[in-house]
Amino acid sequence: MTPAAVDLAIVDLGYGNIGSIGHAFRRFGVEPRVTSDPAALAQASHVVLPGVGAAGYAMRRVADLGLAGPLRALRRPVLGICLGMQLLFDATEEDQTVGLGIIPGKVGKLEPGPGRPVPHMGWSRLDVREESTGLRTGDYVYFAHSFACPHGPHSVATADYGHAVPAVVRHRNFTGAQFHPERSGEAGALFLKAFLNS
Repeated sequence: MTPAAVDLAIVDLGYGNIGSIGHAFRRFGVEPRVTSDPAALAQASHVVLPGVGAAGYAMRRVADLGLAGPLRALRRPVLGICLGMQLLFDATEEDQTVGLGIIPGKVGKLEPGPGRPVPHMGWSRLDVREESTGLRTGDYVYFAHSFACPHGPHSVATADYGHAVPAVVRHRNFTGAQFHPERSGEAGALFLKAFLNS
């Protein structure tokens, strides 16, 4: 898809890393719309649910803005980044929050270990099952999180943090990235480009 054909909407929940995500897409010649209007989200060719913040607050904003149903109903490509990925699941231990219920499973708190502090902040190597993500096994991407999604059939890329931590998940038209593609150099850029081409 050419940049001119992309109508990218970033969901505005009043928090998060909207500015840096928008800047990352502008590098491809795509000017995103930042909106909380369900009609605008439904009309967009691609939708991004951003990250950074607390799950409880984020889902309260989703409810207050009447976005839960419209987000679940989207049939165009949707990308959840970091917290945005976690909100796609049934629930999370963070604030004991009910999520959007798009992907089965419950997000859990990362357990610290030797050389594995929590939050997990920094660059980690990926094991990639689906190269249509634009990622390759051996790529390093940047993480900043204290909670992790369950590893299962929806995981298409993982990082090792004492156990396999889903770095990318896919379910129907929904993709989630636990890492921050906007902070992950060339690998992150190729991931975002693949999303725009989906």
